[in-house]
Amino acid sequence: MWPPTAVADRRRGIRAVIPQPSDQAANRKRLGSRGGRPPAFDREAYKQRNTVERCINKLKQWRGLATRYDKTATIYLAGLHLAAIFIWSAR
Repeated sequence: MWPPTAVADRRRGIRAVIPQPSDQAANRKRLGSRGGRPPAFDREAYKQRNTVERCINKLKQWRGLATRYDKTATIYLAGLHLAAIFIWSAR
């Protein structure tokens, strides 16, 4: 959304210092009130995605996992399992 000053400037007919690309203006007019929103929204799929994203964010709070200090994949996976167990047991 445009900042309030940009909207007020447009109403007064003041042109922007950096002109808006013509394809951007044409695309906005073509989309109209739809605004480029997706045609469908699956609520159940979004709930599952939200759960996965929250789990990943909790795992990222573990410094060793976020920075990946471990040298081998097996040690990293073991740390990942350990962090997941701690997160699961804290619920």
